Amino acid sequence: MFNRVAILGAGSWGLGIAHVTVNAGLNATIWEYDPQEFEILRHQRTIPGKLPDFRLPDSVAVTNSLSRALKDAELVLLAVPAQTLRSVMVELAPLLPPEAGIVNLAKGIEVATLRRMSEIIIELRRDPVAAVATISGPSHAEEVVRDMPTTVVVAGQPDGFVEAVQESFSTPTFRIYKSHDLIGVELGGSLKNIIAISAGIAAGLGLGDNTLGALITRGLAEITRLGVAMGASPETFAGLSGIGDLVTTCASRHSRNRFVGEAIGRGESLQQVLDNMKMVAEGVQTTRSGYQLSRKFQVEMPITRQVHDVLFKGKEPSEAVGDLMVRSLKEEIWQ
Repeated sequence: MFNRVAILGAGSWGLGIAHVTVNAGLNATIWEYDPQEFEILRHQRTIPGKLPDFRLPDSVAVTNSLSRALKDAELVLLAVPAQTLRSVMVELAPLLPPEAGIVNLAKGIEVATLRRMSEIIIELRRDPVAAVATISGPSHAEEVVRDMPTTVVVAGQPDGFVEAVQESFSTPTFRIYKSHDLIGVELGGSLKNIIAISAGIAAGLGLGDNTLGALITRGLAEITRLGVAMGASPETFAGLSGIGDLVTTCASRHSRNRFVGEAIGRGESLQQVLDNMKMVAEGVQTTRSGYQLSRKFQVEMPITRQVHDVLFKGKEPSEAVGDLMVRSLKEEIWQ
């Protein structure tokens, strides 16, 4: 069991997990790198535009000093965007207490290297047996901070560390399951954001429930195909970080990735959408990395390809939907 926790990143999920730590009786410090947002959080105990109706409990210390956040930390929670995790780890590594474990909360795949988040953490910590885990699953911060029942999954190494994370953060409203499939848990949580963008595009085009059901089902099939090719267990994608997170993100009004897709489906450009967002939609960059992984592992991922072409090649959303529907007919299989 852990006691002193450092949360790096005060985005919506960083604030959400801070709420969980308080409910679990842990001592937490949250670090915010942006000077302006740090001052707002320090004085107002919230950041407007992230979780405006949530006030950070007074028991959570707030700092903009990485060394202060890490002092005596037994566990570090990385709640930073996937594409900035490497730069944070570069700063973090020399300051990290030797026995401290790291839990990744980001859902993404690094574009430049196609590495999963835990792979980056292990690489930069320079310890192949370091205590590293990832928490994933359907967990919108907007509902977590309202103590709506939420279940997630944790996977990592070694097994004792994973169990300690599970026991330390589980509360009556935040239940954590354990998995032995770190690859599958990370891929499921990351790749579902691509499908959520496709669901948003469909909604923006005015399409209905039939289309959404098809995208979720066939999206899960292509995520599973890639996951198995990369060494994951197919059963993982039937769990919380697979179908659980996929359905939630594709259907929820809280989903930033679905929001991006909806705006594009209505005719906005990707740049217009991103310029008007205060928070990161991980699925945009994950579409790049997911598409590259499909080519690297020679896995057919037709939805991912069409989303990629809409986002980055200027393809019309309606044309992408049409191209998905007129592909050669085949048997429904998962692998």
